[in-house]
Amino acid sequence: MPNKKENAQANLENLYRIFTIPEAPDSTLGRIDQAITDNAAGFLQEHVVALKRELEEIEGDFADSHIPEQPTFVSEYSKFVTDKLVAQSVHTASPGFVGHMTSAMPYFMLPLTRIMTALNQNLVKVETSKAFTPLERQVLAMLNRLIYNHDDDFYTRWIHDSQSALGAFCSGGTVANMTALWAARNKLCAPCSDFNGIAQEGYLNAMRHLDCTGLAVMVSRRGHYSLGKVVDLLGIGRDNLIKVDTDDNNRIDMRHLRNQCSRVQADGKRILALVGIAGTTETGNVDPLDEMADLSQELGCHFHVDAAWGGPTLFSDTHRWRLRGIERSDSVTIDGHKQLYAPMGVGMVLFKDPAALSAIEHHAAYILRHGSKDLGSHTLEGSRPGKAMLVHAGLSIIGRQGYELLIDQGIARAQNFADMIEAHEDFELITEPELNILTYRYNPAWLQKVIASADGDKVNEINALLNQIIRMIQKYQREAGKTFVSRTTLEHARYKGTSVTVFRVVLANPLTTEDILVSVLKEQCELAKDESLQELFDQLRCMVQAA
Repeated sequence: MPNKKENAQANLENLYRIFTIPEAPDSTLGRIDQAITDNAAGFLQEHVVALKRELEEIEGDFADSHIPEQPTFVSEYSKFVTDKLVAQSVHTASPGFVGHMTSAMPYFMLPLTRIMTALNQNLVKVETSKAFTPLERQVLAMLNRLIYNHDDDFYTRWIHDSQSALGAFCSGGTVANMTALWAARNKLCAPCSDFNGIAQEGYLNAMRHLDCTGLAVMVSRRGHYSLGKVVDLLGIGRDNLIKVDTDDNNRIDMRHLRNQCSRVQADGKRILALVGIAGTTETGNVDPLDEMADLSQELGCHFHVDAAWGGPTLFSDTHRWRLRGIERSDSVTIDGHKQLYAPMGVGMVLFKDPAALSAIEHHAAYILRHGSKDLGSHTLEGSRPGKAMLVHAGLSIIGRQGYELLIDQGIARAQNFADMIEAHEDFELITEPELNILTYRYNPAWLQKVIASADGDKVNEINALLNQIIRMIQKYQREAGKTFVSRTTLEHARYKGTSVTVFRVVLANPLTTEDILVSVLKEQCELAKDESLQELFDQLRCMVQAA
């Protein structure tokens, strides 16, 4: 009888297979999949990014602004796509591409995407989607249950209720965050006996009705840049997106948050929402969601959680505690094209209250009629493709246990890589992984000793040169096309708030191995020896000698 460890390994191996090619290429799905991928396979298996040509040179292939007068043969256009587009694209599914929030996709996503495209359903209206509408409602209910875990009676009552929606599909996390705060704004500024609502009367009259000078949204400094767009579009203003300091673990500092809330209120403004982050883009950290939920109740404001990255951690029995408090939020953003492994363009926002989206409901006599189960009446976007089909496929074929394996493995791999970095004398771990994102930098052993004993001004001078070196290493590594990490700048307590340039790694691709991660560090060490960097190293050595 196989033991528990052997069963887990067998499950993991089965999971790997769906991220490569299907075992039966002569099957219907296999034939469709092969037809889609054949032309690109040779190039994409070898390179992370296109080689040999600079972007400025590639732009020459796309510089003609004239629409062709005569039709082009499909065969000719296919060659153009293969030679000029595919050959110069980025292989985001490469196991060595560990710098951004993209990954290998399960093989079944490709043929199902083709089926979805061929059907060309429009989810704005039941008349143009039919079965896709209840499918979308089902997927939203599945993910709503993952977060809020209401009982069976709740979902039986609300899943297909024409007057309500458990969430909305969007083109991505930006529109999902927009939808959440739009609904919160309209609920706060809802119609009453002496006011027709913000949707009807506008922002200025709404502030007069609320007897305040404006609205504010509170988020940590690690908040996603999409929130700036949201407050801009909602008329709240970027100055009223209050970015709160974080602690040493890149989580919102609750003491600072309370202080900022008091300051905002003293200025005569109303706090529209607190936004917690479950998986910050740069470092993968999770805000203290339970404490933020307590504060939102005290303030009587909306509590939104941007879990675009970290939401699927809820699949893991081992790690779901890291998102404790998310079930107390009013709304949650999740991106299907991140850790649900669907193609780009799949975002979702889920609501605790099935009536929440009625605050932004719109109708049109010719298409979005009262009483219909049309989902377009509750969404910012009108016409939308049936991407719920792809999320449904992942939830069905991978299943909860499959996603749990993927999440657990990604977090374990990130910790292993962090251990690898700390064991290497020429690298410095900057942020420990809480989920499966971490940051580090190249910092040769001889220089680390100097930094440890230098005064603040000298450390700043050293870091300024080291930042340049790290930017160059990252650029050279990207151009070499073997492996890829991204970079960002962070203020770290170790350097008393000074910004340092760091490598950023995202470990969600199940095909990324320990050997690949070893090769990432090895390549960076080799690139540090590049002749073009030696002048900077010489400056560092002179600085050290002068000290």
